[in-house]
Amino acid sequence: MFGYRVPAPDEAMLISGGRRGLGGAPFRVVTGHGKFVLPIFRKTRFLTLSMCEAEVAETCVTRQGIALTVRAVIAFKVGNDTESIVNAGQRFLSDQDQMSLLTGRIFSGHLRSIIGSMTVEEIVTERQKLATEVLDTSKSEMAKIGLHVDSLQIQSIDDGDTGYIEAMSAPHKAAIQRQAQIAQAQATQASAEAEQEAARNQAEYARQTAIVRAQYSAEVERAEAKAAQAGPLAEAHAQQEVLAARTELAERAAQLRQQQLVAEVVKPAEADAERIRVLALAEAERMKIQAEAAASYDRVALDRMLIDQLPLIVKEAATGLAGANVNVLNGADGLGEIAAGLVGQGLTILDSVRNNLGTPAGETRGEREPGDVKRYLGSGAPAQRGESEGRKGDGPVEIQ
Repeated sequence: MFGYRVPAPDEAMLISGGRRGLGGAPFRVVTGHGKFVLPIFRKTRFLTLSMCEAEVAETCVTRQGIALTVRAVIAFKVGNDTESIVNAGQRFLSDQDQMSLLTGRIFSGHLRSIIGSMTVEEIVTERQKLATEVLDTSKSEMAKIGLHVDSLQIQSIDDGDTGYIEAMSAPHKAAIQRQAQIAQAQATQASAEAEQEAARNQAEYARQTAIVRAQYSAEVERAEAKAAQAGPLAEAHAQQEVLAARTELAERAAQLRQQQLVAEVVKPAEADAERIRVLALAEAERMKIQAEAAASYDRVALDRMLIDQLPLIVKEAATGLAGANVNVLNGADGLGEIAAGLVGQGLTILDSVRNNLGTPAGETRGEREPGDVKRYLGSGAPAQRGESEGRKGDGPVEIQ
């Protein structure tokens, strides 16, 4: 737009011809934005705010009277505040290169003043202290002209042909050389020790290598010997295994033959013997039963024969009483008792015959009396003599 001006980022725009600026300045300061400026009635100038550099090479005398040539570099710029811009614009707007020249002269004066109060040793060993003091003393003067110093660097310090700095450094050089020689000697000793250690390590490695080779050779020889013996040993082991297998086969065949003999001979013999024993026991039992049955049959037959002969015996006993004088006192009952007495005598004779023939124990006369006596007597009269005594209403029977 016509009449609208904008300063660069590192510039300050100074507008004159109108109202005054801050603090009664003859111009207004514009930074960071644009401004409409009336042509012809207003005038616009620009002041740089970028970094500037000034070099100083000054011969200074120390407190010891030794002349030193000091070279330094100052980095400075116009301050960012409006006051600094106004101060710098009033002084350097028409010729901005004068800022570097004036700054160098200002620092040269302060550098001579500060070096004059220091020794060479302090200047050489404490350069930062020198730079700090120069900056502190020049700060107020630089602020008056609107400049701000960012840094001051001492580049070099030279004593010319006096050789003071070199002499000052001689003890240090000697110490350094001595330390260097000691370090060299130590390095040489360490190198020799390292070489010796390396030689010892090589010898030890050679010894271990020889031992390993010897062990390897011994192992190879043992392996070759084992390999040479492997064939016969394998054959012997194979024969041993064959013999063991044959022995096991023979043992199994013997066990099988033994089992066959037990199955074919021993078991049938035992079974035959058991059969014979059982048959013998059965035969003995049968004969025993037959003998007991025969004996029982003989007794029964004898008993039947005696019973069959019992009437004859009673008859003979009655015949023996034919000539006897018998008085019957109780009539018919007395006759029955006499007959019963005769039968009882016959049974007594029968028991005597049984005892003489060996009648088994426990078989008594009374076992056969009821059926036999009743058959012959036809009544329940007692079979023993004298059993009728004491019957109520009966009289005694007297036989003479």
